Amino acid sequence: MSKRSEYIDKLKTKLDEWNQDLDRLEEKSRQARGDMQKQYQQQIEDLRRQREQLKKNYRELEQAGEDAWEDFRQRSEKAWKDLEEGFRKAWSAFR
Repeated sequence: MSKRSEYIDKLKTKLDEWNQDLDRLEEKSRQARGDMQKQYQQQIEDLRRQREQLKKNYRELEQAGEDAWEDFRQRSEKAWKDLEEGFRKAWSAFR
């Protein structure tokens, strides 16, 4: 398996995990009240936007030729790190 395929598989797995995390965060936000619920919903919406950007990068990676995938991978890495940081912050706020 090439590094490209391994990376794409790893990204797909991580996207699936983040989808589950978003579901859990959504459930927690429904338990909050007032301003806290609004704040949680805003964080969730931000995470969804970041996830959608990473999904777009994922689709581009799948379609990129071997010679172009490195550029797509670098963009995905940044989006990946941003999304991970967003989830870290959200989980901290939801505790």
